[in-house]
Amino acid sequence: MTGKLQNKTALITGGGRGIGKAIAELFAREGARVAIADIDPVTAEATAAEIGPEAFGLAMDVSAKASVLNGMDLTLERLGQLDILVNNAGYLVYTDFETCSEEDWDRIVNINMKGTFLCAQAAISPMKAKQSGVIINMTSLAAKTGGLAAGPPYAAAKAGVHTLTIGLARALAPENIRVNAIAPGVIDTAMTSAPQHDALKATIPIGHPGQPEDIAYCALFLASDDSKHITGETIDVNGGLYMD
Repeated sequence: MTGKLQNKTALITGGGRGIGKAIAELFAREGARVAIADIDPVTAEATAAEIGPEAFGLAMDVSAKASVLNGMDLTLERLGQLDILVNNAGYLVYTDFETCSEEDWDRIVNINMKGTFLCAQAAISPMKAKQSGVIINMTSLAAKTGGLAAGPPYAAAKAGVHTLTIGLARALAPENIRVNAIAPGVIDTAMTSAPQHDALKATIPIGHPGQPEDIAYCALFLASDDSKHITGETIDVNGGLYMD
């Protein structure tokens, strides 16, 4: 590894499994100390134990402000500062316009969009204090297609994350805080194992679904000085499934 994140600290939500775990592992290999936040503390702690002494796990429900603030306080206590926030925590159940329940709508929007806002809001103060920082949000292919394999609340929430990314980038640029997003396509995780994703997988121009590591390397680029003049952008990682 090249040590691109040497002496940096990172908080990764939804970091216990899937894409979040891949990001945590790569960031640690590149020299970062990482806080792995997950709604399931057992999973977060197990992932941290796999990574080693430069990582620790903590419980965080990103949809609840008190939980986010507690997690941020613990991160700052353990790591001393916050250089990078990765808003990766997400939730998806397939719905459609006719059958989507209010409960499904609220949970999907609260975790995917409200959670991104709450975590970014909590990160502003410690990043402003040091006049530097990077926030990476996770939007989705669904934000551009209307949610072909996800449904209306997920697509709407991820489109909201796209807009939040632009707004945060404009607001925080004077503080030397960069804000960008990644829009994954079909990535081989538990979230895309539902039958609704099979048809999409068959149409990926590059010929196969992505792996969590594909998203992790994009996150590393955005977290490092390799992207020091990039803010307010969303990078598609979808194998050509959507091109614009």
